[in-house]
Amino acid sequence: MTLDATDLRILQLLQENAQLTIKEISKQINLSMTPTHDRIKRLEQEEIIEKYVTILNKKKLGNPLVVYCSITLDKQQKNHFEEFEEAIKQFPEVIECSVVSGSYDYLVKIIAKDMEAYNEFYQKKLTALESVAHISSSFVMSEVKNTTVLPIGNLKI
Repeated sequence: MTLDATDLRILQLLQENAQLTIKEISKQINLSMTPTHDRIKRLEQEEIIEKYVTILNKKKLGNPLVVYCSITLDKQQKNHFEEFEEAIKQFPEVIECSVVSGSYDYLVKIIAKDMEAYNEFYQKKLTALESVAHISSSFVMSEVKNTTVLPIGNLKI
């Protein structure tokens, strides 16, 4: 799919505020409502726009502690990766999990109410996974930048 400047502008506007109406977007991109709607539907169908979400304030909801865990599995075997990934998907405390290169296998982002809640999660869930050999936890002291906005201004059209 080829994106033009208007598509990129629509994507930028929706990243900043997914609650914008077709009318508001149309006005900002100087296009009538029907072609604006058609463009957004095309972006959705092509899965450029994956979904619309609401970003919640984790601190106000009682989960201010953010922990990054570097996790190494005991064996580099497909079934160990599959078992770990299926288990980690079931933990609501885990909000991100990525396979990474380097000295460990996964980087996992976890939220918790406090250190005690994290320790309980660590002891009862993470260390209970048979394939886990090593866990290194890093505690976020302050978030410098936290965004979901992808840089699209430098895409070639």
